[in-house]
Amino acid sequence: MLDLTQDVRDLTAAIVDIESVSGGEKALADEVERALAALPHLKVTRSGETVVARTEQGRSERVLIAGHLDTVPVAGNLPSRVEGDLLYGCGTTDMKAGVAVALKLAATLPAPGRDVTYVFYDCEEVEAERNGLNRVAREHPDWLAADFAVLMEPTDGVIEGGCQGTLRADVTVTGKRAHSARSWFGVNAIHGIEPVLARLNAYEPRRPVVDGLEYHEGLNAVGVRGGVAGNVIPDLCVVSVNYRFAPDLSIEEAEQHVREVFDGFAVSLTDAAPAARPGLTHPVAAAFTAAVGGTPRAKLGWTDVARFSALGVPAVNYGPGDPNLAHQQGEYVSLQKIVESERAMLDWLSA
Repeated sequence: MLDLTQDVRDLTAAIVDIESVSGGEKALADEVERALAALPHLKVTRSGETVVARTEQGRSERVLIAGHLDTVPVAGNLPSRVEGDLLYGCGTTDMKAGVAVALKLAATLPAPGRDVTYVFYDCEEVEAERNGLNRVAREHPDWLAADFAVLMEPTDGVIEGGCQGTLRADVTVTGKRAHSARSWFGVNAIHGIEPVLARLNAYEPRRPVVDGLEYHEGLNAVGVRGGVAGNVIPDLCVVSVNYRFAPDLSIEEAEQHVREVFDGFAVSLTDAAPAARPGLTHPVAAAFTAAVGGTPRAKLGWTDVARFSALGVPAVNYGPGDPNLAHQQGEYVSLQKIVESERAMLDWLSA
């Protein structure tokens, strides 16, 4: 069983060494459940490979601290190893260091100043329908009720407010099929995507300020599909685009913007997830900011804080890992950052 009394740095290494690639989290979830169930001040429940633990002190406020147990596939980077101040290994930064901090908090604070719900969930690194947090929100929304939430995503120890939304769409160009030896009888759809690419190259992304934080949007081609055979002029070509939009836009508004950019072309929405506003104006968030210190910044990417926002729970991203190292074969986390994160969270929850 995981030893939650050990130093948070050693606990991080122990968690990293339990392989938990998306879909294979059971061994780690079992260890987490056993360790938390041994703590008499927590009520522990489970859904699939998602473990939820709650304090029930009757406090006037409840906060939620969440971290995902899964990692991207192992790439020859297990077991973990320490070099100086750095702990190397799969999932060190994204986000087993954050999970270790949350587990230490659960074990160390039997009577926190605010009631706490700890959520350790599965399948964050894969498609949304498999996401454990999404499943719990759908099947047990009361488990996630809180006044404020902290998602222990890697932020290098800086509070990152809200998150960008993401939208993917297909821009379709049509032509006329013909034999490539007599190409003048056809209209080449692949050649026809030139104006689509020109609009993308000329695109100026917005940099709106939302609740005091500046977001940097982006609209980019992420794929091209076309071609029939080596001797056929293609009659269809599709450019897949991804729009990362700030939290002052809804999905509907983001979709309308993409359609305006590609006016005159057929545009079909293929996937979308909403943005989340920073939520830093909430009194509990203000206390969290004061405890952690530093200057909050915008989250340039999508995270599960959007799921909390949809439930009416303001949420921020905060964790010891460096997001720029996530998913890399040489992924690592600073041991000092883990200690600092634990200390800041303890100060906040003890107040």
